[in-house]
Amino acid sequence: MCKVNLSTNIAGLKLKNPVIAASGTFGFGREFSEYMDLNELGGISVKGLTLEPRKGNPPPRIAETPGGILNSVGLQNPGVHYFIKEEIPNLRKYDIAIIANIAGNTLKDYCRMAEILNDADIDAIEVNVSCPNVKAGGVAFGNNIQGISEVTKEVKKRFQKTVIVKLTPNVTSIKDIALAAEASGADAISLINTILGMAIDIHKRRPVLANNFGGLSGPAVKPVALRMVYEASSVVKIPVIGMGGISSGDDAIEFFLAGASAVMVGTANFINPAICAEIKKGIENYLMMYNYKDINDIVGKLELYN
Repeated sequence: MCKVNLSTNIAGLKLKNPVIAASGTFGFGREFSEYMDLNELGGISVKGLTLEPRKGNPPPRIAETPGGILNSVGLQNPGVHYFIKEEIPNLRKYDIAIIANIAGNTLKDYCRMAEILNDADIDAIEVNVSCPNVKAGGVAFGNNIQGISEVTKEVKKRFQKTVIVKLTPNVTSIKDIALAAEASGADAISLINTILGMAIDIHKRRPVLANNFGGLSGPAVKPVALRMVYEASSVVKIPVIGMGGISSGDDAIEFFLAGASAVMVGTANFINPAICAEIKKGIENYLMMYNYKDINDIVGKLELYN
């Protein structure tokens, strides 16, 4: 039986397969390279970057929950300049697309990072306007049309390659936010980021996380993510990258049917550091089982009940 085509093109971002390691759960790939061949990936969205190094939130900042985890890491990272100097050369050893995930406290931060990364050896940027565990920035831009429009327009002016805007689920209408990103020049959108949640220690009568709240990710959010990916892809013409609770090839197939052209895998990496390669194989097996020759043939092919 002949091999199927897993390659896809996300608004100029060429992926040899549609499985991307999601930002925040894969670091810069170094640790995971001990458990899997990074060449199995279509791409990697690196640890969220800020203009300057950031220590993140105080611990405890990760808590396990039924069906997932809560995190309030707070974008701990070494800064964009360190990434360019120390991490890009290592990532370029592999045949993968490099996506820089960026976040800022101010519009100026986003603009400056876009300018810096425009000259860097990367393939795309993912604009994180949706991180709910940072008190300043992030969600302040991503939860309203004006904010997301402003950031998207200014970043697009300064970065010449593919601009992906990562959407927060913590909004009233994901359709309106997706349309705003598209209208403001986004080449693609990715969703969903984590859902704002909380855990309480009943013996201490205090929140489990030092930041009080955190972002919920993992299998528990998959039904919400699928619904939002379907809704967003039904109103925009730009490519959609789906994520949220994907931990198997079958999970990924659901997102393709809902309208995603590629998927990002996050929390599952903590359980099985080789899961991305297994998900890629699962996608391939599904396509062969139903005699599809191309991954793009199933994108958006969900048939709703009347």
